[in-house]
Amino acid sequence: MDDDPADRTDGPAGIRGGAAPQQDEDPRGDLRWGTIGALVRDAAHRYARREAVADGPVRISYAELGARVERAAAATIAAGIHPGDRVAIWAPNTPDWITAALGAVTAGAVLVPLNTRFKGPEAADVLARSRARLLFVTGTFLGTSYVAALRAAGAELPALEKIVVLADTAPADDRHRTWARFLAAGAAITADGVRARADAVDPASPSDIVYTSGTTGRPKGAVITHAQTLRCYTLWSELAGLREGDRYLIVNPFFHTFGYKAGIIACLTRGATMIPQPVFDAGTALARIAAERVTVLPGPPTLHQSLLDHPARDRHDLSALRLVVTGAAVVPLRLVERLRGELRIATVLTAYGLSEAGGIVTMCRRDDPPETVAATSGRAIPGTEIRVLAPSGGPPGGPGEILVRGHQVMRGYFEDPGATAAAVDADGWLRTGDIGVLDPAGNLRITDRVTDMFTVGGFNAYPAEIERLLGLHPDIADVAVVGIPDGRLGEVAKAYAVRRRGATLTAGELIAWARREMANYKVPREVAFVPELPRNAGGKVLKAELRARSAR
Repeated sequence: MDDDPADRTDGPAGIRGGAAPQQDEDPRGDLRWGTIGALVRDAAHRYARREAVADGPVRISYAELGARVERAAAATIAAGIHPGDRVAIWAPNTPDWITAALGAVTAGAVLVPLNTRFKGPEAADVLARSRARLLFVTGTFLGTSYVAALRAAGAELPALEKIVVLADTAPADDRHRTWARFLAAGAAITADGVRARADAVDPASPSDIVYTSGTTGRPKGAVITHAQTLRCYTLWSELAGLREGDRYLIVNPFFHTFGYKAGIIACLTRGATMIPQPVFDAGTALARIAAERVTVLPGPPTLHQSLLDHPARDRHDLSALRLVVTGAAVVPLRLVERLRGELRIATVLTAYGLSEAGGIVTMCRRDDPPETVAATSGRAIPGTEIRVLAPSGGPPGGPGEILVRGHQVMRGYFEDPGATAAAVDADGWLRTGDIGVLDPAGNLRITDRVTDMFTVGGFNAYPAEIERLLGLHPDIADVAVVGIPDGRLGEVAKAYAVRRRGATLTAGELIAWARREMANYKVPREVAFVPELPRNAGGKVLKAELRARSAR
């Protein structure tokens, strides 16, 4: 096994390794199970009587979840799926998503989660490029029939043999079948047959292909293995302090690593209860937190901000909440202080990751002060090295592109050697495309995406830094900054801002305030107030859409 590089500091100035593992951190936690199927089986035995899934009237124990996953694995085998075949899932957060996905992976398939915001042609593109042989798809969701949307796309999908509709009805043809009919066909596969298939899966085999968000171009599929997933989310659970019996409201979409792995997989490692929420609505979330006595609520800063600012917040008992994990280039210190002060949440952590690195690179520790949690994304997780590659002529210790090397770096982009070679060098360093700064303690601060940076009169301007400063204004609830053309300076900043409820702040007032708080080249020359910022389902602001608005 590779040496653990977590406490290594080497190379030229600007290269710093991660923090040394603490006593409660096990960088080789994947050895307990080896594969996700083995994890499910162990959890079903270890936490048999505990509640695994709570979704309104649906209550599933860990023993029952293990049985359901075994049935889904049997049905996957009966459908002719072989180890290494791709199985896609296009559905919101539901108990059936959990069962179908874990069943497919237990049978040795490679899971391809599809973004629920995809339109038919986008879904068809990923299905075609991944050559998925089986698709699990929701019925109607948010007023849209996904089956009809895929048909309307008119794409040739010769590899896609079966479409299982996670509903009571499905089109009457040989290709489609209902979830019940699919499961019934698995009766021909014995429990020993499922066990033999699951035990034959190699920990080094791919478990999933996570397609990138596509905010900067066509999505690419990052290939991650069983062992990588288990190592990463054993560590995540340990660093976050996830406990047996925790009740975890999973609002982050399952198609995203934050929902699937930091949600489902993490809960399986600790015996926590999964409470899936298909669509985020602050009022609904508050009611569920109170009714279900939710203890754990990860999500982007905007989610927590909306809960804090909801007019009905004080009518709900949120006292069970004890753990929040969030992550973004900008996490306002005031948000961290409000979560700890107003809601009395004992642990508030930030983290940084990307699909190409298994979803996790750095994470704060539970004893970090609020200033560290708000200003940084924490230190490298065990087994990880971080390098900040400053541009030629840049100051030592200044911002640069973040490079990552460690156990979580993807095996490559699916069937795309050119893109893989451009992303991961011969020494295993992954170019993240993110810009950041490492402080002397090894904490990483994300300042921006390489593609978002713009130049104002010769000065490099980082939107995330400007957003962080603007976010300190008491009347700003959310803000995004893009560069726009300027005849004199080349480019200048434009801010799209969301006012806090009841605020009457004007553009001129915000610009005047900004001139007192930041260097002149960073100050937005234009401000547009909007009801909300455009985001993809993973919570990322769609900067390309904002730039397009500015160009109109």
